[in-house]
Amino acid sequence: MFLYKNTLLRFFITAFLMTTCSVVLAAPKKMCVFDLLGANGPAFSQMKDYKTAAIAWGVALELKPYTSERVAAEDFKAGLCDAVSFTGIRARQFNAFTGTLDAIGAMPSYEHLKSVITTISGKKAAKLMFSDPYEVVGIFPAGAGYMFVNDRSIDTVGELAGKRIAILDSDPAQVEMVNFIGGSPVGTSIANMYSKFNNGSVDITYGPAIVYEAMELYKGLEPKGGVIKFSLVQLTMQVLIRKASFPEGYGQQSREFSLSQFDSSVTLIKKYENTIPAKLWIPIPEKDTTGYLEVFRQSRIRLRDKGIYNGKMLKLMRMLRCKKAPQLSECTAADKE
Repeated sequence: MFLYKNTLLRFFITAFLMTTCSVVLAAPKKMCVFDLLGANGPAFSQMKDYKTAAIAWGVALELKPYTSERVAAEDFKAGLCDAVSFTGIRARQFNAFTGTLDAIGAMPSYEHLKSVITTISGKKAAKLMFSDPYEVVGIFPAGAGYMFVNDRSIDTVGELAGKRIAILDSDPAQVEMVNFIGGSPVGTSIANMYSKFNNGSVDITYGPAIVYEAMELYKGLEPKGGVIKFSLVQLTMQVLIRKASFPEGYGQQSREFSLSQFDSSVTLIKKYENTIPAKLWIPIPEKDTTGYLEVFRQSRIRLRDKGIYNGKMLKLMRMLRCKKAPQLSECTAADKE
């Protein structure tokens, strides 16, 4: 996830770029950076490397950490920041196309996600990155989202019925999904969804593997909980700017840089996944996996029809899934995405 190995190396490279690049840097642009762990978290560290790279594109960035994603989004919208980094789910309100990347069950693996990001990071897709006045200039993988359950017997869609499931208030897609499977949605924010799981207020929460240790989820998993080994969603962190405030061509350079960091980001994500003890992972039988996928597919179609998910992105992801696995029933379904 990190472009350079340590802070000292980052300092020298920054100094080198500032003295050797033929770019004249204007006053620093302010960038709001959401990281649940603040300035000490992995997302903020990633943006430090992004900041260093941006010097070569003619922009100096001044980073400000936020532990509240909602506040970061509000400050960006209010013009208090020129750029912002937050989850793809939050980015949906600014760009529905890239915000649909985090659609439930749409991307089975990191390989699928890389294929999609590669496709939309090219010059031909640049117009889809712009939604006046905002431009999406970077997409980074944040990790597969897994369900953390307080009872290991919860391993099929049917067993989710009646369970108290933490959902983000900011994401109508999650409300729709939980209602569809018959669960009991409990509105939360990213800031408190994990504490609610740890104190027993909810039976199920979800998130990338990094939250297992960072949010001490092992407390909520005791004594009989586990992590369902099924990628519920491919989470992303997205960088947005006010296009008019940045040099021409900045967006494309930024997207290409972000794509170049994909593999190193996934390497770090997998290290976090390996910190979860093997005994806690709950395997899903193939027949049940098929059931999950169909439930998620029907949910995506309904959310598309309600204007929450972007149809063009859903179609692109379906085409990539079917290219990798043409035998899937969805590839010949009459109601294809």
